[in-house]
Order: sequence, then C-alpha cells, then structure tokens
Amino acid sequence: MTQLAQWTPEQIASLAPDEQVAKAGRGLARPAKWQTLGTNDSAVWGEIKGSGKDPYRVAIDLAGPAFKCSCPSGKKPCKHAIGLFFAAQANSGALTAGEPPDWVAEWLAKRQATAERKAQKAAEPSAVDAAAQAKRAARREDLVQQGIDALTLWLADLVRQGLSDLPARPRSYWETQAARLVDAQAPGLARHVREMSAIPYSGEGWPARLLDRLGRLHLLLEAYARLDTLPADMQEEVRTQVGWPQDQAALLAEPGVRDRWLVLSVQETTEDKLRVQSTWLWGTTTHQAALLLDFAAPMQNFTLNLPHGMALDAELVFFTAPAPHRALLKTRAGVEPIAALPGYPTLAAAIAATSATLTRSPWIERFLWPLEAVIPTPHAEQWYIQDVEGHTMPMNLSPLEGWRLLALSGGHPLTLVAEWDREKLTPLSVWTGKALVGLN
Repeated sequence: MTQLAQWTPEQIASLAPDEQVAKAGRGLARPAKWQTLGTNDSAVWGEIKGSGKDPYRVAIDLAGPAFKCSCPSGKKPCKHAIGLFFAAQANSGALTAGEPPDWVAEWLAKRQATAERKAQKAAEPSAVDAAAQAKRAARREDLVQQGIDALTLWLADLVRQGLSDLPARPRSYWETQAARLVDAQAPGLARHVREMSAIPYSGEGWPARLLDRLGRLHLLLEAYARLDTLPADMQEEVRTQVGWPQDQAALLAEPGVRDRWLVLSVQETTEDKLRVQSTWLWGTTTHQAALLLDFAAPMQNFTLNLPHGMALDAELVFFTAPAPHRALLKTRAGVEPIAALPGYPTLAAAIAATSATLTRSPWIERFLWPLEAVIPTPHAEQWYIQDVEGHTMPMNLSPLEGWRLLALSGGHPLTLVAEWDREKLTPLSVWTGKALVGLN
C-alpha cells in the first residue's frame, strides 16, 4: 500500500498514452465499477466488466509501473489499466490485500524472468565473427571519410560565397547535402546539417546563430581528423557526434552511478517520423543531470514509463564522453515522492556549470537548469526570471504561460526547472514545495 500512496492523480494521468485514455480511466476510478480489487506490496489487480462475456483482467506491477489487461485495445496502457490505477490510489481501503491470483502471479513471474534473462545477456560476451566485423568497420570508415571530404568542400564553398543569399535558397540546398551524409553512414553529421537548415529562416540575428553552428561543425571535423591524438573519452564523443552508436549492452555491463534521481521532466517530440521521449533526471547527491531518450514508432509504446515528479532510487550508466550527459537506466530499487528539489542557487552558478561542461564537450545542445529561488517577472511583453542576486534572463514563454507561472509563484521565489538549448531558456516544471507541476 505504501507504493500506491506515493502516486498522485496527475502522475497517474501522465502514464496514459493520450488524454482520451486518461479521461476514460478517471471514469473507471469508482470501486463499484470493479468486480474484484486486490493488492500486495508490489502489485494491484482487478476484474471489470467489458463487452464480452468474461470480465477483463487488469494488473499493475508497481515497480515499473507496467500494465497488463486482457482487453483488445491497441493503446498501452489502456483505459482499464489507468482506471485501475486511479481506483487503487483513491480507494485503497476497497482493495483486498493478499496473494495475487494465478493469472497475476504468472505475469509477475514472467516479467521477473525476462528481466533476469536481459541482465544475464548483457553480462555475457557476444560471439561475433571478428574478421567480418573488422571488414565492415573498415568499409564504413572509408564511406564516412568520403562523406566528410565532400562536406568539407561544401562548407568551404558556403563560406566563400557568403551567407547573405541563404534565406533565398531552397531547402533542398541543405537536404541534398544531409542525404549524402546519410548515404555515407554519417547520420550525426547529417543531423547537424539539417538543424542548420532552419536557421537562415529564423528571423533577426540568424547570421550569428548560423556562424556559431558552422564553427561547431568545423570543430567536429577538425577533431575527427585528429581522432588518434585525442583522449579516449573525447574520441568516443567525436565518433558519436559523427554518427557511430555506442554499444548500449556494453555500457549497461559497466558500473553505474547510484543516486536518488528526481524525474523533473518528461517531454515527447517527433523526429524523422519517430516519436522521441526525453526524460530529464537530476541526482540529489551528485547534482548531475541525466537525459534519457526513448524512441518509438507512431503506434508503439515507449519502453520507459518514469513518473514525472517522483524520485527514483536507481543506477544510471552514462554514454562515454568528457562531460557525461546522456544516460541509460540500469537498475531501479524504488520510487517515492520528491521531498525537496536542490538546484543551482543563482543564474551565475548555472551558467558557470554549463560553461565548464561546454569546455569539455562543446557539442552538447541541451542543458537542464533547476534554478532555486527565482521570481518570474514580465517586462515589455517578455517574461524573465530574476534570481536572488538580481540577475535576470528572458524565458521562452507565451504571455498565457507566463501569467500561469506567476500565479504558481504567488509573486514569491520558487524553484524552476528549465531547459537551456544554447539560445533560449524554456521552463519545464515548477516545484511548489509540495509537488512538481509540469508547465507543458
């Protein structure tokens, strides 16, 4: 029952695949709608009348959370699973405590066995044909180098011809070069080119922004040309930026960073027809940010279901880089509500930490800024935050979002969780002292 008490209705709703499922789930929250309701220390289960002759069997593994339902819905979790979660959280006294029925016990045992197999597989060395692997690697190295040579000439032509006519050029000017890099098996470089393509159409100040991106891309190409002279972690960072993936199974076999990780933001975007879930974590002891990325096709579910506004006792492994940033979830031991949110005491502290990170890994694009004791203030149709030292910074907020943030603060200092993308500061959530409230 302790695990159920840690969840709020907002956090349960955030697990639904869409608002329609969340709304339907709320409609199933009354115990009277359920034929059976049961629980033990790690799971909740129930049966509910459906469209067929047999009731739907629904179960939740609270350690995930993970969901099971016998209904035919293609949405995961479905409205019955979300409804069971709402019903259990709001009406714990209506749940019968005891051993789970066989269909629940079998599902939980299967999940445990699957987790153990994955852990064992990650720990075992894989058998590969070393000669064939070396041949494929050499072939890719050649293709990437050809792509880099062509990109270097293209960049030289771009700079020699000047930037002034770029807004008049079609998108194909950029996309053709990006496609060539994809063919050269350098998708990381293709991403850099595609991201630059929007800058000439981005309004006032675009030349300075484009020169900044061109400079970072040139630095990456120069680093790759001198790859053998770089430290091992920088070599891995450069290769990752060019497009080589890091071996996640090998990473998960390495020791991780154990901490009480706060789930401060869960955002979903779409890139190249893939859904991307970005989850920001903040270590309460390490004061380290960690970005977890999960990818899914349009109708698929994400594998990560981390509850926004909760604290995980977990172990993370970071991708190899001079300034570790992106991470994988290795193990988790429990979840509980956030009791306090430590962050940067001033804007200067956040800027100094970010500058130190960029000195070590200059290609990082996104940074998590938990900012303590800041006050939202409007000025000339722009919203700012002001810290205890009186320093201010503009925020990427609409007027309506700004007034909502001010209402949450009540005009008093609050802890703001924001993301800085090297150009703008976008608020993600607010710590009210009792709960973490998402802003989008």
